[in-house]
This record gives sequence, C-alpha cells and structure tokens, in this order.
Amino acid sequence: MHHPDDIALVNKLASNDEVAFEALFHRYKDKLYSFLLHLGNSPTAAEDVLQDVFMKLWTRRAQLGEIENFNAYLFRMAANQAINLMRRQSREIKILDELQLYTIDENGTAQAMSEKEVQEVLAKALATLPQQQYKVFMLSREHGLKYEEIANEMGISAATVRNHMVQALKKIRTYLESSHIISIIYLYIILAEKIK
Repeated sequence: MHHPDDIALVNKLASNDEVAFEALFHRYKDKLYSFLLHLGNSPTAAEDVLQDVFMKLWTRRAQLGEIENFNAYLFRMAANQAINLMRRQSREIKILDELQLYTIDENGTAQAMSEKEVQEVLAKALATLPQQQYKVFMLSREHGLKYEEIANEMGISAATVRNHMVQALKKIRTYLESSHIISIIYLYIILAEKIK
C-alpha cells in the first residue's frame, strides 16, 4: 500500500529534490529493513542492501517519473539487491571452502592465508587501480550492477565499462603475482565471474 503523496515526492525527486529524497527514505527505511530481515538477511547485510537501494534510487532519480507504483518498485529493487548479495556471498563462501590462497616466504615455504589476509591483499590490489577502473570494479563487484547499468550511471559506453573491468582484473592479477601469491585461481575465479 503506497502513500497517496508518493507520486508527488517521486516527481520532485526526479527533479533532483533532496528534501523529497529524504522524505521517501524516512518513510520507507524501516519497512524495507524489516522486509530484508524476513528475506533472511543478517542485520548488517540488511543495512548494506538498504544503503545500496537508496543509492541506486538517487542515481536513477531522473527516470522515476515513469513509475506508477513507487512502493512496489522500491520493494522489488530491494528484493533483487538482497538476492544478488546472497548469491555472491554463497559463491564466495563455497570458493573459500574449496580453495586456499598462499604466499611464499623467503625459504620457499607455502603459507596459507586467512580470509582476513586475503581481503587485505585484495584491498591493496584495488588501491593500485586508476579511479575509473576502481569505480567500475566496485559497482560491478560490490553493488552487483550490470555493465549497462554501470554505463548509465557513469555516463560512458558499456564497451568502455567492459574495457575498464578487463584492465582492472589484469592489474589485480599483476599485483598478486608481484606479491608472490600463488593459487591465484582463487581470486581469479571470483573476479572473472564478474566479466559479462
């Protein structure tokens, strides 16, 4: 059941009205959060999805004037984001269970890395990326956007988005190799799955 003045607020939001955006956020955030918890998300994951939904809502604001039922649109968007997150987490947990990432010390001994260490290495690898490549990578990897969606958000072509992702993956793999990390298949599988 949507509020009768949703249409007015959505039309204002489509015209870059930040006050209307805040009003919609406060109107729906608690209901969306409860909805996400019922879908099986943890409180932290529900918060993350909630932020992603409203970030995406703001970036798509110019197209919102065409929406007839904002309530249904918002909950459908939240469900899609939640499903994408759960799929990504499930895939990564499975890969973590099946594969190990190792470093080689000065004695040539392989040392297994913890999940925390893996994340730290990946963060350092991402820090080497140029700004555009980093943004494309994060929008695809962390926010689950398709190349066409990233292209619309960044104002570039889908082909350029794909090129940025390919170059980002090459730089990440180069960094891992230079850091004496073996079993790069672990991160490669996770990253390459995002190339569409």
